[in-house]
Amino acid sequence: MLETKLMPYPKRKAFSLSTQNVILSGLAVIISGVLIAAPSFAPRAEAAEARAVTSPFLYTFNADGILYETGSMSESSSPYFWLNSGGKMLFKNGLGSTIMGALPASDRWATLYKSSSSVDTDQGKYPQNLFRLLTRSKWNNASQEVKFKIDKINTTNTPNRDGYSGILLMSRYLDGNNLYYAGIRMDGEAVIKKKINGTYYTLASKKQVFPGTYNKSTNPNLIPEKTWMRLKSDVRTQSDGSVTITLSLDRGNGKYETILTTKDTKSYGGATLTKDGYVGIRSDYMDLEFDNFRVQS
Repeated sequence: MLETKLMPYPKRKAFSLSTQNVILSGLAVIISGVLIAAPSFAPRAEAAEARAVTSPFLYTFNADGILYETGSMSESSSPYFWLNSGGKMLFKNGLGSTIMGALPASDRWATLYKSSSSVDTDQGKYPQNLFRLLTRSKWNNASQEVKFKIDKINTTNTPNRDGYSGILLMSRYLDGNNLYYAGIRMDGEAVIKKKINGTYYTLASKKQVFPGTYNKSTNPNLIPEKTWMRLKSDVRTQSDGSVTITLSLDRGNGKYETILTTKDTKSYGGATLTKDGYVGIRSDYMDLEFDNFRVQS
């Protein structure tokens, strides 16, 4: 099913590393079950080389710091992650998060987003409305999962916030126009999508994963808030060249349930995405906390 308008990603100016001061303390990383010494980061904007990781890759957020958005992956101060959008990612009290609440007008990121994405961020107050976090390591046949909690929905008055907004896992990310998405939406649906050359295609969807009646104004989100849950996607290329994608959800009881599965057989959007790509998290119009990001091939 071709989507002419779905989870739009507004065009805006890429922010150069030179416009920011980066302060990021060491972030604990566990690779193959072994705790790696937390890397140190310079107090100025200084790019870090991407670090090779092995499977399983488990990232815990147990050292305080801030990762700032950069205009390109090579400029990221983290050897493991690139914050593509959202202004800054916070690490505090053993958790990762988007910006929480409204930024003051004097904040550097409020100023930048006011000039680049004013409508979608309420004049720059909420850069976290457009949060995109990617690994710097590439993966192919792999599963990824994250523990998350929605603290607040930002009901920004924009045509780009609607039922299709939500939290999604990105897979086989080649660039912002070519990747797979799997996740849950504010209208209570689950969805798996492919984006090819900037156009979204729905591969599968399921209604009423969460109960209720969605209304953009009066009931703008059906995903439970203030509740820790886990989201997991699994992407595999089959021998016939098709790609199987499975989405699972742990509603907070410690058990995953498969809520959606599909096979990309080139029926929509042309060729399947079979090359190695980055993975990561996308969230729309929410203050979000997360923990224990894991990728396994």
